[in-house]
Amino acid sequence: MTFDAARPDGDNDSLKSAISPDGQPTSGERYRVPARCGVAVRLKAQQIIEVQNTHGTQVCDFWAFCEPDTGEFLSMAHTRTSLQSVFPAVGDALVSNIRRPMFEIISDTSPGVHDTLMSCCDSNRYRILGCTEYHDNCTDNLRMALMAIGLKAPAIPDPFNLWMNIPIAADGATSFEPTVSAPSDTIRMKALCDVVAVMSACPQDMNPINGVGCSPTELHFQVID
Repeated sequence: MTFDAARPDGDNDSLKSAISPDGQPTSGERYRVPARCGVAVRLKAQQIIEVQNTHGTQVCDFWAFCEPDTGEFLSMAHTRTSLQSVFPAVGDALVSNIRRPMFEIISDTSPGVHDTLMSCCDSNRYRILGCTEYHDNCTDNLRMALMAIGLKAPAIPDPFNLWMNIPIAADGATSFEPTVSAPSDTIRMKALCDVVAVMSACPQDMNPINGVGCSPTELHFQVID
């Protein structure tokens, strides 16, 4: 079967969680990303998106695609190269796959532990982990969140994994650990160009990245002029 980046392997409430038919937000309104689902939002250059870890234990997979050319997107590989670091911090720019700055991190109330290494979960990941039936996943949440506002995913980039705790040992080994953030921690990022951003409340419940209880929860966000 030919791979289609835009075609989900299943469905969930991401298809009906859009904040508006085209993803345009009302400035200052607080929006919800349901547990295990994804939501897309449009931002103009200089607008700020604030993402809240409402319960303190939830990982948010975050993507962004430039408008009108969605073939340009937020790239963790290019960001790591630009920063010469795997840990973006306040004041840093996150760049696209053609190395254009797309966001500046302007504040972060959490300890700043976020991940730029891990790919988003998908159906095959859960099959490898032992699932025999469809499992909600961030790849499909991205696809469906874009579908819900009339767009198609042009690719499946590696996300900026907000609050995801992936320690890197001296020998290069990694592990999946619970978040170290607190309830209501927020990160604010200023858009440096027009974008469509997508957030997925990661549905991973087979390791402790979403807390020791392995229980995915909701997230919230707002767009500020």
